[in-house]
Amino acid sequence: MDDYTQMYIFFAVTTAAVILITALMGGLLVMLIRFFNTLNHIAKDVQESAEEIRADFDELREDVKRGFRFVPFFNFFSKTAKRGTPKKSARKTAQK
Repeated sequence: MDDYTQMYIFFAVTTAAVILITALMGGLLVMLIRFFNTLNHIAKDVQESAEEIRADFDELREDVKRGFRFVPFFNFFSKTAKRGTPKKSARKTAQK
């Protein structure tokens, strides 16, 4: 084989490999960005839920300071149970 032919084949194969690797790395980068965005949304949801629970505990603490009664405990657990159930819009989409 001629030296120039070998050189052209080498550069053609190398160019194809670089293009393929670049495309794969770009796809991987897009997937990582989507994954980190999802993690960010999950972290925000967890933070909001933690703040709501903290507020519920503060309210329960104030109720207990005023005097021990069972009504504040029932209110606390009913709020917590309501928060755990899916909202109406989420139920509608789940049923479809």
